[in-house]
Amino acid sequence: MKEMIHHIGVIILAAGRSARMGSPKQLLVHEGKTLLHRSVDTVLSAGFTETIVVLGAVQEELRKELNDFPVKIAINDGWEEGMGSSIRAGLKSLKEHYPETDGALIMVCDQPHVDSVLLNGLIAQQRESGLPIVASRYGDTTGTPAVFHRSVFPLLLELKGDRGAGKLIATMPEMVGVIEFPEGANDIDTMEDYDRLKNG
Repeated sequence: MKEMIHHIGVIILAAGRSARMGSPKQLLVHEGKTLLHRSVDTVLSAGFTETIVVLGAVQEELRKELNDFPVKIAINDGWEEGMGSSIRAGLKSLKEHYPETDGALIMVCDQPHVDSVLLNGLIAQQRESGLPIVASRYGDTTGTPAVFHRSVFPLLLELKGDRGAGKLIATMPEMVGVIEFPEGANDIDTMEDYDRLKNG
């Protein structure tokens, strides 16, 4: 049976401390905007109005980046546990603020090449295929940004530690549709990554 998403919400994961970077990568500037600002801007320009941003570490600094955006903020006090805790916080906030949503688009803010075409393409493919998950593929990875039908929300809520959405996707390949996103491999984890981004 096809699992059709009719009403989708977006969860942007931005709670980490950026330990390998040494400073909050959410505040790194690319093309005149911080990575967090760019992520929210991309989501809103793609037409998604029901958006949750999950904050944890350095939340006061990051809140300032969101003052002008019509988004809801979810605070993950357990952000040190890892990505799983942020996904849980985001989903709980999504269900609280937008209970009618039957799907979630989960993304991170350190993939600077994500654009509205990709995000809308994920939704379109989910609605066409009826698969409960449609994810982005880059290199050997299938992961975020990714769309999840509410039927897999319980599995997302079981994620623990640094076990993110990609780990769940890998366990159920027969239920996953894929969009190729080679630029997704260019995420920002270290200053070397950021230097490569700046030098184009």
